[in-house]
Amino acid sequence: MPIVEVHILSGYDAEAKRRLGEALTDAVRFVVPAPPEAVTVMIHEMPGEHYYRGRTQRSGAPALADPKEIVRSYLLAMERRDIDTAQEMLGDGFVMQFPGTAPMSKLSELIEWAAPRYRSVTKTYEGFDAMQSSSDAAIVYARGTLSGVWPDGTDFEGIRFIDRFELIGGLITQQDVWNDIAEVRAST
Repeated sequence: MPIVEVHILSGYDAEAKRRLGEALTDAVRFVVPAPPEAVTVMIHEMPGEHYYRGRTQRSGAPALADPKEIVRSYLLAMERRDIDTAQEMLGDGFVMQFPGTAPMSKLSELIEWAAPRYRSVTKTYEGFDAMQSSSDAAIVYARGTLSGVWPDGTDFEGIRFIDRFELIGGLITQQDVWNDIAEVRAST
């Protein structure tokens, strides 16, 4: 039974500590073959007045926002065509790559490119998976199925998709999309 102990400065809320406990459990399970209930995580809080670095008293940094929730909010804003809200979630140098087209950097380019492909599309999510890359980027995968309406007014559903996002500093900097929409459309 793996036991992980971590010391943090006091001030993090229960949600941040829950996320930290889950992330440490997942990190252990990535190496040690243990079910989640066999991994014990102990979080010890230290008062900030007892923490010094470089002879200076320091306080803890605020918890990062959950990258899965940022991606979920972005995708919901895009589905609602709330472009202003979605745009606020994008970082400098944002680039997105969809099947069958060159990389795009503006949401307006995506909307223009998608217009002849379908009238509307919605996503049903099977899950979101997040991890930290070896760089500063958080990686989030969203997976599930697409449904919607083709340009001729016929409905479609059950088309597989995977979206991969990179986030730096809580902002989306890259989106890569894979789906079977072209193959399904060609067969109808």
